[in-house]
Order: sequence, then C-alpha cells, then structure tokens
Amino acid sequence: MRFDRISSLICTPAALGAVSFAASPAAAESPYDGLWNVTIVTNTGSCEPRAQYPLTVTDGKITAPGADISGRVGREGVVKVSIQGAYANGQLNGNAGSGKWNGASGGIPCSGRWEASRQ
Repeated sequence: MRFDRISSLICTPAALGAVSFAASPAAAESPYDGLWNVTIVTNTGSCEPRAQYPLTVTDGKITAPGADISGRVGREGVVKVSIQGAYANGQLNGNAGSGKWNGASGGIPCSGRWEASRQ
C-alpha cells in the first residue's frame, strides 16, 4: 500500500475506524484541533519504508488534502482513522502523539507505527 493511501491514517496509530462524538456548537472545538505533521514508518511488509504528511484536525475530524479519509480524535486524544482499507489508531497528548497502523500493498499485509507533532 502506498503511503499516500495511508497518510490520512496517521493519527492513527494505524489507520482508523471512525468514531463519532456529539458536541454542541459552543463545545465543538477539540483540544487537538490544528495542523499536525505525521510520520509513518513501515515495520513489516512491502509498503514504503517512511513518509511524512500534513493532517488537519477540525472539531475532532481528521482531514488531509486530496485524501479520502475517515477519522476522529476524541476529546481525550484517542485517534481512530481509516483510509482506503488501511487502519490506524493511537493517542495524542498535548502537542505530540503516536500509534500503530496496518494495511496492505498488492494484497500483502503491511504494518508499522506513526508519530505526530502539532505545528
């Protein structure tokens, strides 16, 4: 799996399964909102060995330019993301975070870790 397909996972210690959070308009802002730089490292499989991507969190929702991503960061910093068959999960704390991801490249499983820092 190419990292452009898992880039939105980040914040995803491995891509992620979307989680929904209810919030009133006054309380919608997440403590983790902002621009995050995510580094993805492959530990097993034939995916790219390392890649970096910018991700944005707005009201807890994770987005990335040009990526079809579904993911959330909970108010306690729990990250769950999915992108084109890859999944990531992990934890943000303050201005940093990390987690794991898994997916496949050409049908061969890949997995690794991710690290994020708020910009």
